[in-house]
Amino acid sequence: MTTGALALAVIAVSSSGPLVVFAAVPALAVAFWRNLLSLAVLGPYSLVLRRREFRALVRGPGRREGLFCVLSGVALAAHFATWMPSVQFTSVAVATALVATQPVWQGVIARVQGRRLPGLVWAGIGLAVAGAVLASGADFGVSARAFAGDLLAVAGGLFAAIYTALGERARVSISTTTYTTICYGVCALILLVVCLVGGLPLAGYDPAAWAAILGLVAGAQLLGHSMFNYALRRVSATTVSVLILLEVPGAALIAWVWLGQLPRPLALPGLALLLAGVVVVVVGSARAGRRVPPVAVPADPAPLRD
Repeated sequence: MTTGALALAVIAVSSSGPLVVFAAVPALAVAFWRNLLSLAVLGPYSLVLRRREFRALVRGPGRREGLFCVLSGVALAAHFATWMPSVQFTSVAVATALVATQPVWQGVIARVQGRRLPGLVWAGIGLAVAGAVLASGADFGVSARAFAGDLLAVAGGLFAAIYTALGERARVSISTTTYTTICYGVCALILLVVCLVGGLPLAGYDPAAWAAILGLVAGAQLLGHSMFNYALRRVSATTVSVLILLEVPGAALIAWVWLGQLPRPLALPGLALLLAGVVVVVVGSARAGRRVPPVAVPADPAPLRD
C-alpha cells in the first residue's frame, strides 16, 4: 500500500511541469487558478472544523504563528511566480532539476541562521552547485531565454526553501489544514494582483487549458501532497525526500513522451551531478539530525512539491 502511494505521488508531482507547458497560457495565471481552486477545496473544510484555530491566529495568542502563515504564503507565491514560468523558458527536465535544489538552499539558510552544517552536507552543496552550473551553462550556450528559465528555476528552489523555513515556525502549534488554507489564500491573492497589474488574461482559455489546470490541482497540488503525507507515517522523511527526487526523471519522461521535449545532451551530466548533490545534502542532514538536537541542522529537508 505504501509503495503504491509513493508511486502515485511521484507520478502526480512529475506531471506538474508538463501540464504547465501543455496549458499554453500565462504561467502566472495558471499558478493563480491552481492555488485558488485548491483553496476552494480545502477552505470550507478548514473554516468549519478549525474555527477556533483561525480565531486564535487573528485575535488570540497565535497571532505570531498567523504572521508566519502569511509570510509563508508570500514565499509560496514567489516560488510559483518563478518556477512555473521557468518550464516555459527552458526544458521541463532542467527546470524540474534546478527547482529540486530546495534542500541545498535550506542548508544555506540554516548556516545563515548560525547553525553548524556537517562536512557531508557541504560536500553535497558543492556537488549540487557544480551540477547546476554545468546544466545552466549548456543552456546559456544555446539561448538567453533558456538561461533565464534556469535562473527562474533556481530562484524557485530558493523561495521554496524560504517557504519551508517559515512553515516550520508556523507549524509549531497549528494544524496542517489551517496552515495550508492560509498559505494558499495569501498566495492566490498575491498572484491575482500580479496578473491584474500585468494585464494577464485569467479567462477565455480553451477546454484543454482548463483540463491542464484542473490536473495540476488534483495531481501535484492535492494528490501528491496527500500521498507523501500518508507515506510519512510508514517510512522515514529521508527516504521520502530522496524518492521525491524521482520527479526529475519522471517529469523528463512525461515531457518526452507527451510533448516531444528532450533535455539538451550537454545538460545531462550536470543534472546527474546536481541530483547526486541533493541526495547527499538530504542524507547528510538526516544523519546529523540523529546525532544532535533537532535545532542543530535542518534535518530531513523535504522539497516542496510543485
